[in-house]
Order: sequence, then C-alpha cells, then structure tokens
Amino acid sequence: MIRKGRFDELFFVDLPNRAERKQILALQLSKHKRNPATFDLERIGETAHGHSGAEIEAAVQSALYAAFSSHRELTTESLHEALQATVPLSKIRSEEIEGLRQWARQRAVAASTPDVESEKA
Repeated sequence: MIRKGRFDELFFVDLPNRAERKQILALQLSKHKRNPATFDLERIGETAHGHSGAEIEAAVQSALYAAFSSHRELTTESLHEALQATVPLSKIRSEEIEGLRQWARQRAVAASTPDVESEKA
C-alpha cells in the first residue's frame, strides 16, 4: 500500500545513463580482475546505450567466455561485439518502457539524470 508516511517519495530508476554505464562496466571489469583503465569505457559505454545493468553484466561475462575459449585476452573490441550481439529489452519492449517513463514523469522522482539519447528513445 502506498500512502504518505509509509514512503515519502516514489523514485523511478530508469536505464543507466552514459556515466552510470561506464561505472557499471568498470565495476564488472574489476569484479573479474581486469583493469578498467585498459579499456575504452567511453566507446563501450556508448555501445551499451539502452542496456540495463544486468544486460551489461551478462555481456561482460559473454565476452570473457569468448576470450577464454579463444585463448586470448579480453579487449575493448570483444566487449563491443558482445554488447552489439545483445538486443536489449529496451528495444524489445520499447513501448512499455516509454509508458513507464511517461507514468514516472508525473508521479515519481527521477533517481538519476537521464541520457539525452534516452529521451529520444
């Protein structure tokens, strides 16, 4: 039940913006003992536009598996390819996401600053 006093604000958590995507990538790379500074996070973050944090995490894991099975190191290019191979839910369910965004504009507080591209999507 939602009522005043129980929750002071309703927050809408949208898809991650560019800065958040780069942070998610850096966190996932660090989690897998890779130095984020050796990757072009700007490029990968742009490729990850429209991906959720979980989809970014899955793409990093997929790129790691592909690199391991090919006996090569993880690279910016392999991360880029893994993200491009993924169709994010933001494309598959774009109408529903836009509906949620419209609902949230009137009823919730944004949890972060949206991407300029997200406003166009």
